[in-house]
Amino acid sequence: MSDALLQVTGLVKRFGGLVATDHLDLQVMNRETLALIGPNGAGKTSLISQLQGDLTPDAGSIRFDGRDITREPSYRRAHAGLARSFQISSVFPQFTLRDNVAVSVQARQGHSFRFWRDAREDVTLTDPAQGMLDIVGLGRTDRLAGDVSHGERRQLELAMALAMQPKLLLLDEPMAGMGREDSARMTTLLLGLKSRYSILLVEHDMDAVFKLADRVTVLVAGRAIATGFPDQIRSDAAVRAAYLGHR
Repeated sequence: MSDALLQVTGLVKRFGGLVATDHLDLQVMNRETLALIGPNGAGKTSLISQLQGDLTPDAGSIRFDGRDITREPSYRRAHAGLARSFQISSVFPQFTLRDNVAVSVQARQGHSFRFWRDAREDVTLTDPAQGMLDIVGLGRTDRLAGDVSHGERRQLELAMALAMQPKLLLLDEPMAGMGREDSARMTTLLLGLKSRYSILLVEHDMDAVFKLADRVTVLVAGRAIATGFPDQIRSDAAVRAAYLGHR
């Protein structure tokens, strides 16, 4: 489709005899939230890693914002507007919340810190960082990242991803390890971002998936067995047999 921001065609990834991605076709439209669901081992994280550039597919193509990025390194994809967050926490625990986000701002700007002055006084870093932290609802931004709760760390990771000014957010299990209250808070936060960003969401929390997704793709053994609106996926007999019926 002409307005697809992300177009995956015939993607294949093998690890020896294991097929992690099996001739997969996938589209994410502009300002769409597409949820990717499926059982453990379905190949969801392997797909995200190929989209980000950490894994190279064996066949197929990935087009993003009208250009072929199949063989491009991850840093070029990041500058093109792909930002990944979550599943495994990846913050600097010895830095403050603001400093963590400032690192992402600096990476987006593409220049080194000015070592002849304190980077914490550089408003071109600190002001955008504070703005991202305000968006995700984090207060007391002078706290060390290593001292905050699990849910707040997830919010911080989202702020770091937003600081990259993404066109597409790749969210890999943002609710992983969260309790009900933190999951509800994150769902509300992501609902507020839907109108501004395209999102590819990998998530096991089905309540969150069906609240957030415009469309849902179900992945089983590296293949997309169904794609449709949330109500269609809920009622799909093959999907229930393969995944939802076991939850």
